[in-house]
This record gives sequence, structure tokens and C-alpha cells, in this order.
Amino acid sequence: MSQAVFAAAKAAAPALARAGRGVKDSALFRIADALVAGTERIISANEKDVAAAREKGVRETMIDRLRLTPERIASIAAGVREVAALPDPVGVVDKGFVRGDGLSIQRKRVPLGVVGIIYEARPNVTADAAALCLKSGNACVLRGGREALASNVAIAEIMRSAVEEVGLPADCICLLADTTRAGAEAMMHARGFIDVLIPRGGAGLIRSVAESSTVPVIETGVGNCHIYVEKTASAEMAKSIIINAKTSRPSVCNAAESLIFDREALRMLPEIADALIEKGVELRADPESLAVLGNRAIAAGEEDFATEFLGLTISVKTVSGIDEAIGHIAKYGTGHSEAIVTSDYAASEKFLNEVDAAAVYVNASTRFTDGNEFGLGAEIGISTQKLHARGPMGLEALTSMKYTVRGNGQIR
Repeated sequence: MSQAVFAAAKAAAPALARAGRGVKDSALFRIADALVAGTERIISANEKDVAAAREKGVRETMIDRLRLTPERIASIAAGVREVAALPDPVGVVDKGFVRGDGLSIQRKRVPLGVVGIIYEARPNVTADAAALCLKSGNACVLRGGREALASNVAIAEIMRSAVEEVGLPADCICLLADTTRAGAEAMMHARGFIDVLIPRGGAGLIRSVAESSTVPVIETGVGNCHIYVEKTASAEMAKSIIINAKTSRPSVCNAAESLIFDREALRMLPEIADALIEKGVELRADPESLAVLGNRAIAAGEEDFATEFLGLTISVKTVSGIDEAIGHIAKYGTGHSEAIVTSDYAASEKFLNEVDAAAVYVNASTRFTDGNEFGLGAEIGISTQKLHARGPMGLEALTSMKYTVRGNGQIR
């Protein structure tokens, strides 16, 4: 069953790679319209997924990632339209020259081929990933989690019908309905069918795929994100940024998971803690922070500083200065998004230059690490590795390079 899906995607890939921007954009606009028209069908399927998740005791923050509403479906469709409006990366020549002997050499962008995505309980990824793959000329194989299976099937069927209406093969978008471990392993070993595999989800999923796959992998998503409150920070700014970064959507990978306070900034901590507690956040603090927080927090264990909570829990660490803060991030960070709140220009530049992460912020929330916010349209994921893409991955990250060489009989 899995092999047939992979083979179908591979067979469809050349037609999509040949398609011009007009055809691809028409398909995307048709997908967007079809998703909105199919709202009732999608929500009906999603309600089954949500009910099953509740029955299994899935926590509410994770159910929030699973739930679809008419507004969220409209937002997904808007994201697809935004992808259609973006420049087509395929065929773009970014380097070229003519040698002295007349040999013309150019480098242009080409599709990767077939992109596989393994993801968990976020059905919006089904549409986002398919849209980006289609625009960049790649067929895709999508394998979501069992929690969102009914939603994913409904969305994929709507998209497949839409692309057929503009003359592209339905198998440009393939959904692997096998949500078992065997289904994931089949994708990990589909070398020759799938050209690159992108896992989106928790640390366990990403680690498993990276360690087991024989298909090249782009690691995405694990976000143990820190906010460092430097001694010159504005207390009001720090509170606003921290509340937004932690509580606006705590289940996503760009949410803050750890606070670092300069010892000279601890005067700000009680008020910020009270604001977090009012939002339902549990604080886990090191001994020095705990001495300031009292019964507002509990003692942190070593593992708390390394944990991506994906919920209403945050760790707190006190440091003696920016070098110790950067060292703490280097030890416990995951290379996703890190922020400093400061009024000191030298401190901000040091933080920007020395913190090793895909996105580094000065005086802003980590919640901006997102393909749409960065002007890329809906993202395929946020890469926390360094090859071949890093940070929010848009269209360009889904292409490779080809050298084209034109001569008139030159030999070497």
C-alpha cells in the first residue's frame, strides 16, 4: 500500500516540475476556493478527531493544535492564496557567466522532486505543506498523525480534486493514511521514491526520523526558546514580550519555554511572574530565582531547563551577565528562536552575533518565527539545522540547483 502511494507521487512529479507558474497558481487558487467551500465537510471530520482525542485524554493545549474552525479554515485558504501570489522560484537563474572560450554556464533553481512530510496533530500542515510543494514544483507525500486522520483525509481529498480540475495529476498531492509506526518507517526507507523527508512535530518524532531514515532529512521544529531579560531592560516591555511569547499560543514551537534574568534585573521578576500566573502558567525556578519568587514558583530540576513544554509551564534561571546567559542558551537551546530584552546596544549586538539559533531577536517576541510573518507565505517547517536550509522554510528552501552549460564544440 505505502509503496503504491510513493510510486504514484514519483510518477506525478515530472508533470508538476514541467508546469508553468500559471498552471500552478490556478491550482492553488482552486484549492483555496475548494477548502472554503468544503468547510462544513472539513469541520465534520475534524469534530470526530477532536472527540476521539478528548476520549483518549489528550490535553487541551494539544487539542487546540488539532481543532479547526471556520475562521481557521479561512486562514488556511488565505495562506494558500498568499503562496500563489509569491514569486515562482523554479527556473530562476541566480548565477551565470560566459567563459573566455565562449562556454556559457548558468545556475538555476529546480524542484527537489518528491517531498515527504511526517507530522503530528496539526491538520493545517496538510494544506500548508501541499501548497508550498505544489508552488515549488514538488510532488508531496503527506503522513499526519492518527489524531488528525479524518481531518487530513478530508483536506487531502479536496485538494486532490482541485488540482485535477486544472489538469495536474491528483497524485501531485498524496496522503499516506497509514498512521502506524510501519507507515512512518516505510517513508523513512523510501529512497528512490522520496527525495527529502521533513518531520514536523515533537522532539521524539524528529529524533526518530533523523536517526532511522535512509532518505535525506531536514530537521524542524523543536523549540526550547529563551527570553533573556538583561539588566537595562524596560520592565513593561519585558512583561509584554514574555506574556505574548509564552501565553498567546503555548503549544507551538516558537513559544517561549525558558526565562533568563540578569541578577540586576530580578526586581522585575515578581511582577512578570504574577502576570504569567494570572494566565495559568506554572513557573519552575532555579534557587536564586526561587528566592525572589517564593510561593509563586516551584524548584526546577535540571531537565526543566532542557524541556520544550508545549504548554503553560516555563523555567526561570538567574545569571550574572550576558556571557552566562549565552552559555545557558548554548547548553539548553535547540537552535530555534532566542530573544533578549535590553536597552543596551552593545548587549543587543553581542547577543545577535554570539547566540547560535535560526532566529535571534532583540526586544521582540519569539512568536514571530513563522514563514508568513517572515514574508515567505505558509511554511513547510522551521529548520533548526544548518544544511541545506535554516529557519522558516518557504519556497526557495524546497528547490535545489542545476547547472546548465551551453557550448559550441568546446573540449577540455
